[in-house]
Amino acid sequence: MTPSDAAAGPSAGRWSSLDRPPLNAAALRRALVTEGGLWTSLEVVPATGSTNTDLAAGSADLAEGAVLVAEEQTAGRGRLDRSWTAPARSGLFFSVLLKPGEGVPQERWGWLTLLAGVAAAQGLSRAAGVDTSLKWPNDLLVTVDGEERKAAGILAERVADGVVVGIGLNVTLTEDELPVPAAGSLLLAKAAVTDREPLLKAVLRTLEEWYGRWRDAGGDPAESGLQEAYAASCATLGRHVRAELPGGRALTGTAEAVDADGRLVIRTPEEEREAVGAGDVVHLRSVR
Repeated sequence: MTPSDAAAGPSAGRWSSLDRPPLNAAALRRALVTEGGLWTSLEVVPATGSTNTDLAAGSADLAEGAVLVAEEQTAGRGRLDRSWTAPARSGLFFSVLLKPGEGVPQERWGWLTLLAGVAAAQGLSRAAGVDTSLKWPNDLLVTVDGEERKAAGILAERVADGVVVGIGLNVTLTEDELPVPAAGSLLLAKAAVTDREPLLKAVLRTLEEWYGRWRDAGGDPAESGLQEAYAASCATLGRHVRAELPGGRALTGTAEAVDADGRLVIRTPEEEREAVGAGDVVHLRSVR
């Protein structure tokens, strides 16, 4: 038994509810770490500050496909260093190490955030039986009482020879446990499945599929089908939005497309088009 197996076992877990059992690290490894597959190692720790930080710190000594999962994340980070925290075992908090190598130009590595979003949305839709959509660039949305709410965030960070991609997903959070009113969870979205193990397996398997297609296409988002798949799942497209850009500038208009570089193309009221590569996007209203 490895330390992560012991940490995930009942004796070490701080059970807050019988509906939130610990993950079985050994069973997850048997299912996901297979010969010839992308995932090369999988560890589950009872708690950590940030799985992204931990995995990035050890990335030089790890093979591509390392997966780190935390039962509780006390200093999880989203974009712009925003915090992402939740009660122990109420969600999935994990990071993966990807090393696209020379076969994929580094200017295309930025697509990995969007790729992870597509994989999470598709994997959760299949495994949890819940409708999901994506908010550019890194949020996964569910519908709770007719309202769009953020249930997951994605953060990709460069390391020396690759990228660490972290996903934080609210699974069984109740209304009282939500960090902000605009947040949601699979439970609140009435998902058919909230067992974290099949959900994690579904997301990682779908991520492996999309990463393989993208890498085989040299990171080309059109050739791999990723650009089309992202657009099909993106709730931002066709919406009236406000993009809050670095430097304090704001851009308002209609989100029309995601271009070949993964940027959001916004058409302004003056009929000009501007591609936004970074910034916060607020959905104002639908114009469809």
